Amino acid sequence: MKAIIVEDEIPAREELQYLIETYSDIEVTDVFEDGLDVLKFLQKEETDAIFLDINIPSLDGMLLAGNISKFSRKPYIIFTTAYKEHAAEAFELEGFDYILKPYEEKRIATMLKKLENAYNRDQVNMQVEGNAEIHRHKSTTRINLRKDEKIIVTDVNDIYYCSAQEKFTMVYTKNEVYKMPMNISEFHALVPQDLFFRCHRSYIVNLSKIREIVLWFNQTYLLRLTELEAEIPVSRRKVKEFKEVMNL
Repeated sequence: MKAIIVEDEIPAREELQYLIETYSDIEVTDVFEDGLDVLKFLQKEETDAIFLDINIPSLDGMLLAGNISKFSRKPYIIFTTAYKEHAAEAFELEGFDYILKPYEEKRIATMLKKLENAYNRDQVNMQVEGNAEIHRHKSTTRINLRKDEKIIVTDVNDIYYCSAQEKFTMVYTKNEVYKMPMNISEFHALVPQDLFFRCHRSYIVNLSKIREIVLWFNQTYLLRLTELEAEIPVSRRKVKEFKEVMNL
């Protein structure tokens, strides 16, 4: 993960860079004192995060953040300032965090950990979404499933449902169960999105295999499938989307 620091006070800039290097694996690639210089830099280069002082020359931090918010790929912005009154505006601009000076070492360390976690999570999500988009365009009809030491080429329509098991995904056909070495989000990206619905954080169901939709507690559903005894839950946060998909 790469970042730049925008700070016109040398002691504050050096202290922040020291804390970043001490408490994270973030690479500080550039430092700036002037807002216009940062804007020119970002028109040619990309960075993952910006530690942005609000009171800087030429173009203050809020105006700079407003410009950055229009970018198609937005870096995380961590505002750094001695003033509390800009906090509401900072979060309207979707700032990741708002750090007051003088810096508190523990506060900085906690923020840096959150920042790295958010970056890593977003990178995984982008990869999964990218894979899903690729496979949507390929109109996948067959998939390779693993059984012991064999790879079984399987028609996706033969898959009834999938369930998460720690870092693996269990894939159920009418007569077989396959253990795939990937998480359920990664597997979902490999199958047609219009056929396989992520009905729960731990389940994917083949919509064409649903035999019965049973009203369950808290206005959720249980799904019963053709030719299998399994009952698949629909989580509360997925109910609305499921009803739209199934025209309920």
